[in-house]
Amino acid sequence: MSSEDNAAGVLVGHPAVARLFRAGRRLRQWDAGHRWGLDTAVVLVIFLMFGAPDLHHERGHPDGPIVLSHLPTAQMLLLQLALVLPLWWRRRAPLATFYTVLAVFVAEWAGGVILRADVALLVAVYSLVLHGRLGRLLWAVPGLAVAVVLVVVRLSDVASVWDVLFFVGSVGTAAVALGFAVRIRRAQLAVLRERAVQLEFERDQRSRLAAANERARVAREMHDILGHSLSVIITLADGGAYASDAAPERGKEALRLIGDAGRGSLAELRRMLGVLREQTDEPALTPQPGIADLDMLCRQIRAAGPRVEYRSAGAVEQLDVGVQLAAYRIAQEALTNTLKHAGPHTRVQLALRVDGRRLLITVRDTGPPAGERPAPPAGEGHGVVGMRERAALYGGTITAGPRPGGGWSVAAELDLDNKPS
Repeated sequence: MSSEDNAAGVLVGHPAVARLFRAGRRLRQWDAGHRWGLDTAVVLVIFLMFGAPDLHHERGHPDGPIVLSHLPTAQMLLLQLALVLPLWWRRRAPLATFYTVLAVFVAEWAGGVILRADVALLVAVYSLVLHGRLGRLLWAVPGLAVAVVLVVVRLSDVASVWDVLFFVGSVGTAAVALGFAVRIRRAQLAVLRERAVQLEFERDQRSRLAAANERARVAREMHDILGHSLSVIITLADGGAYASDAAPERGKEALRLIGDAGRGSLAELRRMLGVLREQTDEPALTPQPGIADLDMLCRQIRAAGPRVEYRSAGAVEQLDVGVQLAAYRIAQEALTNTLKHAGPHTRVQLALRVDGRRLLITVRDTGPPAGERPAPPAGEGHGVVGMRERAALYGGTITAGPRPGGGWSVAAELDLDNKPS
């Protein structure tokens, strides 16, 4: 860090500078609710600092190398008010205020009168640069040129032309530069405030989008869990009811499987919903289901009636846990749809294969036997939509439709190089 940066840091952090900034902030806050008060204060301060001294000087008293004019009190007071009072409108009508003060200044100097209150012209120039429209600033140049020429002519007897031009140019440039500096600073602060508001709005938008995405994720998980478990439970309950009279043991087995399926689903729901609320005890550490849990999933489906063949190829169990969860949920939803729409007497083939940087998931069923036709789904249900959303997280696609010769097929392809943001 350079010495200039160190000096700037010390200056900004100085207590006096901090107090000055706080005072300026309080003044701006007060001015926001009392717009006329600050303008009145500016007029009074300029009059007391530069007008009152002229009223107490004796006529013709020398003030230095330049002799100020000392008119009768009434005339001097009238000229001072004509110079200072227009500054009350300097923020609301800066160009009109500038030309009013300039006209009084030119008339005064043309008559050979010089007053301390002439500083009002510099305040008018500063206000014009600060509050006026940028496109109208050039309109002030001709009037200022007339005023400069008049000042040079009047002071040519007491100072050289170049000295007068240097002085007039210096104070005029200072007024213009100060106006531009304050204007640029205010514009920068306005941009920063606007940016802060925009960032806050974007932060709220991101929070709402994150909440919406989380609700969608929870709804998708609950659909997968409850849809699968209820389909298995309903099928087992129907089978147990038919078998209770002819084979009581089969009915007991169905009830046992129903209990296992219900407990497993309840445990999954507790694990998933547990992360949505604040907990004071230790968090649940049950892992998300993955490829290794597909064997248990297939056993649950087999218990409900369908004959399920499951095979995998490649290093499927070494995939990322997110990919494994997506593959498990896609297979779960496809098997659940098979159980609901093809019935318990169908044959299902589930296959997972890693092909390069792609994971291919295929679920095919043979459809219901002849004479056994469950009601077809009315359009594309939430299950297929949920599978497509899961696949889209990994840049994948889902293809679902009837197979030639009967049955249904679901094919998913996930991009292993694509990670959800």
